Amino acid sequence: MNFGAVPLAEAEGTILAHGLSVGGIRLKKGHLLQIADLDALAAAGLARVTIARLGPDDLGEDQAAEAIAAALVPDPAAQGLRIGAAGTGRVNLHATGPGVIVLDAPAIGRLNAVDPMITLATVPPFQRVQTGMMVATVKIISYGVSAAAVAQATAAGHTALRRVAPALSCASLIETVIAGHDLPGKGRAAMAARMERLGLRLTPPIRVPHEEAAVAAALADAPGEAILILTASATSDLNDVAPAALRRAGGEVIRFGMPVDPGNLLFLGRLGLRPVIGLPGCARSPALNGADWVLERVLCGIPVTADDIAAMGVGGLLKEIPTRPRPRDG
Repeated sequence: MNFGAVPLAEAEGTILAHGLSVGGIRLKKGHLLQIADLDALAAAGLARVTIARLGPDDLGEDQAAEAIAAALVPDPAAQGLRIGAAGTGRVNLHATGPGVIVLDAPAIGRLNAVDPMITLATVPPFQRVQTGMMVATVKIISYGVSAAAVAQATAAGHTALRRVAPALSCASLIETVIAGHDLPGKGRAAMAARMERLGLRLTPPIRVPHEEAAVAAALADAPGEAILILTASATSDLNDVAPAALRRAGGEVIRFGMPVDPGNLLFLGRLGLRPVIGLPGCARSPALNGADWVLERVLCGIPVTADDIAAMGVGGLLKEIPTRPRPRDG
């Protein structure tokens, strides 16, 4: 692509690089210049105009953006994404339902390394999304880019992102009760809202004494496809009431503790084929915390390992919850 100022006589069929407003004439940047436009500019006293001229091996900005978007999402129905219309070298990708976004970060890095004029920006990996939410934008910075670079970018980014829809329909929330420490309804309301965002529901309330045997029995009887435990007193050790109850019920603890704050006191386990999440006390707040990152993946059927949780520490310092009993600073 050639870019620069040229005499008006050489500008027919080129792309106007900068918007113009002279002598009552208004032309937007990106406008394809015609003889009538150039005659009007000459009448207004202009002799030269800054243009972009595509070469024989170049693709226009919209055509290039469309090609890259189509390579990223070759099967919109299967990938759970919608490709928007091209305009000014941009194509946006939107979620067609709730879920989380799974990205191939190395592939996206390779795409963005092909040519500085070809860019793809996305939401973070495993971002929770809802219907219509923008999850990525392809933007061609210049008015055109070589077809060879576009071909290289499409190959690099093929199927590099998708939406994973919720895989479960319901979860059970077990809440424990200690006399004088009860917070009726608060935790359940916050968790129900989290479920609803993904189109899931909570099964009827389960409230039991804060005792290992009682929690173990509740775990065995819980009807949900996933089980959540919110204890009246924070889980402080792998042998505390909730994780001990999970083992007593025949389950296992995969990871206790996470490097995300708020959310440090989460534990993840399973009972048979069902995932079990021991929620930190901050889950009573609707604010984002570490439990959201684990919960959203689990509800969408994405396996979460101890190593996955360990890796969440990068970016894991989240906004402080105002109601926190012991703020991290002071």
